[in-house]
Amino acid sequence: MDTLLNTADQVLRTLWAPHHSRRSYPARPASASAQAPSELTPTERQLSGALMRVNHVGEVCAQALYIAQGQIAHSPALKAQFAEAALDEVDHLAWTEQRLAELGDRPSLLNPVWFAGAYALGLLAGRMGERVSLGFVVETEKQVAEHLQSHLSRLPEKDRASRRIVAQMKADELAHARHAAQAGGVALPGPVKWLMRSAAKVMTTVAHRI
Repeated sequence: MDTLLNTADQVLRTLWAPHHSRRSYPARPASASAQAPSELTPTERQLSGALMRVNHVGEVCAQALYIAQGQIAHSPALKAQFAEAALDEVDHLAWTEQRLAELGDRPSLLNPVWFAGAYALGLLAGRMGERVSLGFVVETEKQVAEHLQSHLSRLPEKDRASRRIVAQMKADELAHARHAAQAGGVALPGPVKWLMRSAAKVMTTVAHRI
């Protein structure tokens, strides 16, 4: 019952509660006292909003994965590793939420669906053993980093705020992948990697619009 209640609380917090980051907001340079006025055209603003919505969905999914894998893990050290990574993802949630608001856009309407799917995948990966679970983290974070790099190539050059956020997120995701590999994560089979990429493609395509 405690696990069920804790999971319900985490779901509600991820999907509907406002998020607050532990770290400073990357979109605002350390030397700036206020957010600079946007110079984006309506078309550029729309593109940035769509891309940041996709990134926000990715962070919702990351929370679901780490929550599920942390619940399945038996090792206290592994539980702690998943919990620490999840805190970084909360930062990402807060940053993408704030940037979406600044762009006058909104999160995906299908976030509960994305969360449920990612949570199920996290449980599945966790039940296959800790090394496979860690390997799933390695592959997931590497694919996310590639996805974020593609966004850096698509975001308007003038949207320096969104670009700073995405760059920091990419650095964090690569760090998560390194830590999971160092903890003993195994390489996943090629077909599994392909399925993960295919599922991510569906999610990003739909979230770009809805």
